Amino acid sequence: MNNTNKEIAMGYRAYIASTLLALLMITGCTTNPVTGASELSLISPTQELSIGAQQYAPSQQSQGGQYTLDPELTLYVSEVGKKLAAVSGRPDLPYEFVVLNNDVPNAWALPGGKIAINRGLISKLEDEAQLAAVLAHEIVHAAAGHSAQQMTQGMLLGMGGQIAGIIGSQAGYGELIGMGSQLGSALIQSRYGRDKELEADHYGMKYMARVGYEPEAAVELQETFVKLSEGRNSNWLEGLFASHPPSAERVIANRNYAAKLTPGVRNKQAFQRAVRQVKKDQAAYDANQQALKAAGNGNLDEALSLVNKAIRAQPKETLFYATKGQFQLKQKDFKGALNSFNQAHKLYPEYFLPLLGSGIAAQQMKSYARAEQDLVESSNLLPTQIAAFHLGEVTLAQDKKSEAIRYFQQAAQGGGEIGQASQAYLQKLTTNSQQGSN
Repeated sequence: MNNTNKEIAMGYRAYIASTLLALLMITGCTTNPVTGASELSLISPTQELSIGAQQYAPSQQSQGGQYTLDPELTLYVSEVGKKLAAVSGRPDLPYEFVVLNNDVPNAWALPGGKIAINRGLISKLEDEAQLAAVLAHEIVHAAAGHSAQQMTQGMLLGMGGQIAGIIGSQAGYGELIGMGSQLGSALIQSRYGRDKELEADHYGMKYMARVGYEPEAAVELQETFVKLSEGRNSNWLEGLFASHPPSAERVIANRNYAAKLTPGVRNKQAFQRAVRQVKKDQAAYDANQQALKAAGNGNLDEALSLVNKAIRAQPKETLFYATKGQFQLKQKDFKGALNSFNQAHKLYPEYFLPLLGSGIAAQQMKSYARAEQDLVESSNLLPTQIAAFHLGEVTLAQDKKSEAIRYFQQAAQGGGEIGQASQAYLQKLTTNSQQGSN
């Protein structure tokens, strides 16, 4: 193609892209149900619901699974959340609230009203009004479609031929919705801009006042977050900092707005009753964290001693047995690891990690049928690169070469060391196959 033809082709592509953008600006403009503002969104309400529904379960799995020791706590959080959701800009969304068994103090919302709060954040709160402040903030993110807006921006930034492909194929963003757990992870970890955070603060406090909570609780949280970030004592806030960065500007704006709202209740006693199990077990969770730190420093004996201390303090916590099993794998105590992961699975059968661990331990013990079964069940709950890799090895050991190739191909897509190891297996299998056919 000569230069003139190239210029014509480039001009044509630019014309197509600009025309498509103009059409999208016309057809994609919607009225935000929270703010009333006109906004561009390429994600329809139906697609929001689909994304949230598809990503909620794998997102929970990837973030520690549900907190199962005290199911009443999730019921309590859900009751508070649903009161706030009922007065939101989109009360008709299928809101769900869950407490995750994660030490990182964080909370997040997926499109369609699928909301989670970590045990690690609940343990830092003082009363129900502060819990309401966290949940109301996330409800605004969901009701205002902030995730959908971010996805729209990302799609426009990478537009060009991609828009032509999406629109031309009439795919309805099927590829976007079908991206698996990677999409959920990206939405959870996405960092909202200044305007979106102020918007979530403002309307979240408005919802709190409508229900009768003390709006000053939202100000207190922001003041604490800012103080800790300025003092560089932000380890326990790393989850919130990633997606909800605090700032003095937010504190001032929240304080000014709180002064205009009607004071409300704190419900401190009800909150303390609801979180008593979490508070009681905090020392055990601290010991588990110390164990992970010791293992990271190479002190596996100390790590095992600490996690055993956590187990003695709370023998019904799945997390502790899963942690112990990982240490035993590192020590090549595969029988001990299998026992630990089995105990974790008994306590929480719906969690992927114990099944992944028991599958790896069984593989090392050459119990390939058991290993394959556990690894497949783990992948059904949450597809992971490491499970695909070990499934490749397990099926290869059973002389199931076609299945092994399929699993190694899946693992290779994840890149990194496991991806390289998978590529090496694939190359060897391909070479042997070619030699065998000659």
